[in-house]
Order: sequence, then C-alpha cells, then structure tokens
Amino acid sequence: MSVTLKDIARKVGYSVTTVSRALNDYDDVSEETKQLIKRVAQEMGYHPHVIAQSLQRRRTNTVGFIVPATERYLSDPYFLELLAGIGDGAASCDFDLLVSTCKPMCPKERVVYERMVQGRRVDGIVVARTRCDDERIAYLVSEGFPLIAFGRIASELDFPYLDVDGEEGVCKAVKYLIGLGHQRIGFIAPSTYLMFAEHRLAGYKLALQGNSLELDPALVIEGNLTQAGGHQRMGQLLDLEEPPTAVVTGNDLMAFGAMEAAQERGLVVGRDIAVIGFDDVPLAAHFRPTLTTIRQPIYDIGKKLSQILIEIIKGEEPAERQIILRPELVVRESSGVR
Repeated sequence: MSVTLKDIARKVGYSVTTVSRALNDYDDVSEETKQLIKRVAQEMGYHPHVIAQSLQRRRTNTVGFIVPATERYLSDPYFLELLAGIGDGAASCDFDLLVSTCKPMCPKERVVYERMVQGRRVDGIVVARTRCDDERIAYLVSEGFPLIAFGRIASELDFPYLDVDGEEGVCKAVKYLIGLGHQRIGFIAPSTYLMFAEHRLAGYKLALQGNSLELDPALVIEGNLTQAGGHQRMGQLLDLEEPPTAVVTGNDLMAFGAMEAAQERGLVVGRDIAVIGFDDVPLAAHFRPTLTTIRQPIYDIGKKLSQILIEIIKGEEPAERQIILRPELVVRESSGVR
C-alpha cells in the first residue's frame, strides 16, 4: 500500500498541510522541519503523486519534440544524438519527453503542433532544423507557448534559440581544402528552405572569395540531407567535364553517400578526392575512411535545449536566450593530409 501525506503527518506530528508544504520547499516552513519531514518521507518510501501535482500546477512536466524527418528518423544518427540529448536534459530536470514525427512542410504539420499546444500535452516544445520562413515558430510565438529552437530564422521574431555558426564552419573546411592545394571544390548544399543552408553556403562563398577563387555554379548542388541523396549528388559532380577534386557536404549523411559514390568510381577518398562533412555524428569516426567533418556537439546541444526550455516553463529567465556556438573542424582520413 502506498504511503500518503497523512501517514507522514501522523509519524512526524505535523499537519498534512505542513508536510505538503515542506515536501514542496515552501519558504514558510523552517529548514529544520523540512529536513525532518523529507527524511521521514524517504524512510517510509513515499513517492509524490505526479499526476495530481501536475494538475495542481497546471503542468504536465513534459517537453515535446516533433521530428521533422523526411524518412525513418531512427536511421538518422543526427536525430538519434539530438533526441538522446533532449531526453537526458529533460530527465535531469525531472521532466518527460513526448516525441512525435511529421514530414517537414506537409499540410498536416500545423495540425501536429496544434494538437500538442491546444491539447496541453506538453509544457513547451523544442523546434529543430529551422527554416528561413518558419511557420512553426511563428505559431508558437503567437500562442505565447514556451519554445526553444535549434537554429535561427530569417524574420525578426524574438524567441530563444541555440545555433552553431555554420558559415564559420564551412568557411574553415573550404579554407583547409584550399590549403591542401584544391582549386575546384564542390559543395553539396542542404535544402534551400532550411536556414542553416543559407549560412553554410555563405561560408563556402566567403572562403572562395577570400582566396581569390571564382564561384563555379556547376560545383554547387542541392542535396536532401540523406545518404542516398549524397550518393546521387556526388555522381552528378563527378560526371562534370571538369569534376571537383574536393567536396564539402551539408551534413555527414550526405558525406557518407558521397564517399560511397566516389569509391564506386574507383576513386580513393583522401587521395584522389577529398570529402568533408558537417555534424560529426558518432559514425564519422568509424566510417571507412574516417570522415573529416565540422563538429557541432549535437548531444550536448539537445541537452542544453531542453534545460533552457524547462527554465522558461518554470518562469525563470535563462542566463542566455540566444546562443551561437563556434564549430570545430575535425581532420580525419577523408580529406587527405597536409
């Protein structure tokens, strides 16, 4: 039989109200009394009724994340890392994580968000892979619903976010390849509706301009962030009359596909052609050859996102509402050596 507040009150000789307020850290109960009641509650094996507490606070103690996946997201190491971080960050604050999935830009996407918000299934939402014009964020802001985004958008809407400087990251990668002697460097870009695609393309252009290299539009091709997409786009680049000697991709999955396409043509990645990705998912260090990539700490970002969101849910002001992290170039076998 479960232990109740009445059982604890009988044991310590205080009222049920005092016991309840002590267990919830109210200031009107002395620290000595709180410690006594909490110790006795623990010894008796008391567990608070989470649902009742949530109803009282009008909170679910749950954060939501709708995966904007075009394919089975559990096969995408990026989303696996991000989910793990969000979930662990929520758990560290005694919150749960509710995960749903919806294809980005599909007609049902707005309905999925409305169901979470209007149904009060969650107390706040993490938004990932932000878009230049992001209706998800506009909707959440208009509803006054707690959110945090992994990424920026093009509009001037004020909302909390954490992002990685993709422009700086790709610029570092292209400069590194130029330092290795490459003059024709391809770029398999993310889908243009994504905000980080704009930043990463800007980094590619900036590095070329800073090294007096002309931009060849034939070397820039849009991918879909999947391994199959990277494979297909690399094939198109290699079919050019003057193919690139190095390729930077918008994420690691496309880099894996690009390397496979090059290997199928008999090219040795790291010697005949260089490939650099973006993300540094765990598989990047174990792929063959190992992948040179621009590292963003996806797990740590996910954890931080949920922790900041929970601060907002609790009415606390985060130390930083808008954070931009600097990326790191991790050099491995796929780019060759200097």
